[in-house]
Amino acid sequence: MLTLCVFLLLLARPASSRTADSEDVSPPSQPSLLSLWHNRLYLYTAAALILGMWLSLKMVLKKQNLSSEDVSFISKVERNSHQPHKEIEVHVSGVKIFYGSQTGTAKGFAQQLCQEVKALGLPAEVIDMKDYDPDDQLADECVSKTVCVFLVATYTDGRPTENAEWFCKWLEEASTDFRYGKTYLEGLRYAVFGLGDSVYVGHYNTVGKNVDKWLWMLSAVRIMTRGEGDCNVVKSRSGSVQADFLSWKVRFLSRLQALVKGEKKSCSGNCKTGGSCKNKKRDEEQQQEEEEEEEEEEEASLQNHSSEEDLMESSSDEDESGLQERKPGSVVDVEDLGNIMSSVKKAKSREEVRVKLSKVNGVKRMEDEGERREMITPALRNALTKQGYKLIGSHSGVKLCRWTKSMLRGRGGCYKHTFYGIESHRCMETTPSLACANKCVFCWRHHTNPVGTEWRWKMDPAHKILEDAVEKHQGMIRQFRGVPGVKPERYEEGLAVKHCALSLVGEPIMYPEINAFIRLLHQQHISSFLVTNAQFPEEIRSLVPVTQLYVSVDASTKDSLKKIDRPLFKDFWPRFLASLRALGEKRQRTVYRLTLVKAWNVEEMLAYSELIALGQPDFIEVKGVTYCGESSASTLTMANVPWHQEVVAFVQQLADMLPQYEIACEHEHSNCLLIAHTKFKVEGEWWTWIDYQRFQELVEAHEESGGQRSFSASDYMAKTPSWALFGAREQGFDPADTRFQRRNKTKDISGC
Repeated sequence: MLTLCVFLLLLARPASSRTADSEDVSPPSQPSLLSLWHNRLYLYTAAALILGMWLSLKMVLKKQNLSSEDVSFISKVERNSHQPHKEIEVHVSGVKIFYGSQTGTAKGFAQQLCQEVKALGLPAEVIDMKDYDPDDQLADECVSKTVCVFLVATYTDGRPTENAEWFCKWLEEASTDFRYGKTYLEGLRYAVFGLGDSVYVGHYNTVGKNVDKWLWMLSAVRIMTRGEGDCNVVKSRSGSVQADFLSWKVRFLSRLQALVKGEKKSCSGNCKTGGSCKNKKRDEEQQQEEEEEEEEEEEASLQNHSSEEDLMESSSDEDESGLQERKPGSVVDVEDLGNIMSSVKKAKSREEVRVKLSKVNGVKRMEDEGERREMITPALRNALTKQGYKLIGSHSGVKLCRWTKSMLRGRGGCYKHTFYGIESHRCMETTPSLACANKCVFCWRHHTNPVGTEWRWKMDPAHKILEDAVEKHQGMIRQFRGVPGVKPERYEEGLAVKHCALSLVGEPIMYPEINAFIRLLHQQHISSFLVTNAQFPEEIRSLVPVTQLYVSVDASTKDSLKKIDRPLFKDFWPRFLASLRALGEKRQRTVYRLTLVKAWNVEEMLAYSELIALGQPDFIEVKGVTYCGESSASTLTMANVPWHQEVVAFVQQLADMLPQYEIACEHEHSNCLLIAHTKFKVEGEWWTWIDYQRFQELVEAHEESGGQRSFSASDYMAKTPSWALFGAREQGFDPADTRFQRRNKTKDISGC
């Protein structure tokens, strides 16, 4: 800057001297110009000073800005060095890839996807469904921030592959089981890719669709739309099942990366909560494609039925599908099925010839037997199949009891094991008649069975029902082979049926060949536990000896019975009392089955004692009602479920009013107690258990003698173990097993 000023001064000095020499010759008309010319030195100096000051100021300001930025950066670094490092939030902790594969295709896809996920820097694990216990582990995925991927193939007739059978069966039952609740898998994020062949129109990708639906029904969250791979290259969207998977995999990995960054999925306009949608238009095309696929499947399935059946079942099918989509865990209501059956009844009322129940439970063969309709309509078959029933013929069914599953794993047996010594893992729960004459408010089957007061359907032979029941039961037991936790010795024992509980659903005694069915059970050395709803007194009287005969006593007065059982018979109360009297005439073991419903029947103590005096049962089972979830056919709520302490208090008061009865046993887990007649207390010890081998010997002798050689309940009783007695520390839980507490938000108070 100083150099520039000196240079300007040197230039200005000779110019000023030349100006002074020429001043004399300048004309007087230019005084202003001469003045400027004479003072040009001062002008140059001023301009140089101004320019220098401006340049100096600019450089100073620039240096100050740089120094302030350096200071702020250094202070920030120092400040950060003294503060603890903030944790980065993890949105996805890993990916678990489950596969159900028969030929290895799904397994190969799972391994490919695992490598792709690991390439993104995320932990990934491939899991064979047969090695995974969903009952113990799946709920943990809800809080572990993992993403679960299900690659499942559809096998023969729309069934899961062998390695996925148990997982899918558990998931199906859990989705409709009130004990798990609709929010059991809330927080679980999942994606499903199904493998199938569209050549099989009725079963295309059935397993993938079902797994997706069942997970959603348990409140799991889809991270993307279900993918479907088609082995039929003609109809495959991408040309092959491998190309279909590749297309889906690209979209999944993109979605996974978005989840890792914490991005949320845009609303598809199909929210459970029914909230407003901001991005509804974005997925309209995708939703439209799904709807078109569903419509095509429905049309294909409808083609398999006649036009008459379509007209009969269209309303219930639509209601059923709507409920499945809109209300997870819901089932077809009996009111809808009743409308269908009533329309059929009106249309064929003049042509049907009904078979009334015979007083000897014989069979009336009518000439037009072939013209009668089947009890199980296609709509009813679909509803019961979705609930896990294995249907037999046209009016029977079998289902695996949850206590059978529990005892296979060594987790304890049902209350019948505690009270009477049955082996729960060897018990078959079945019925030869799905129809019932009552519509009880606490029906744990949600009234999906038909109702009626007389037999008016086609009838299957007893031997065929038993053969199919045992075969289907064994098939369900075989699904537990290799399941984690199942004891091998109990699995082998479970294949041999030893007990039969005729209490699945409906009214078994309505079946005209019930006596033949019971005889067949005893011929195969299977004990019989038959439950009736006390509306068929003549059939009770004519019943052949059974191991143990139950009568459900759900109320003690006419008004409360009508309110709770909602019987179809107009003379239900006289029938009820006559049934109790008929029970009192039996020599074999008899049981009153009381179900306590708080605020409805727990205060009718005196009336109960009078009914007990009428029938003189050997045992009285008192059980708190089990809440089975919401149903439009019932107003029952959790408020009507008594606590175990309340049931104990009721039983103690009732036992005090019965001079010949005492409390014998307790099964706390089922909220159930047993009052026994004192004739089963021998020398101060209870003998409520059953000698099953002795019973088979007695009933065989009875049959060989043509009914002349009779026997009584005391002839086949056995000593009750100490752990099963009331007041024992075990509270009815067999110490040979291990108590298992379900990890769920709701308390499990159920029992069979």
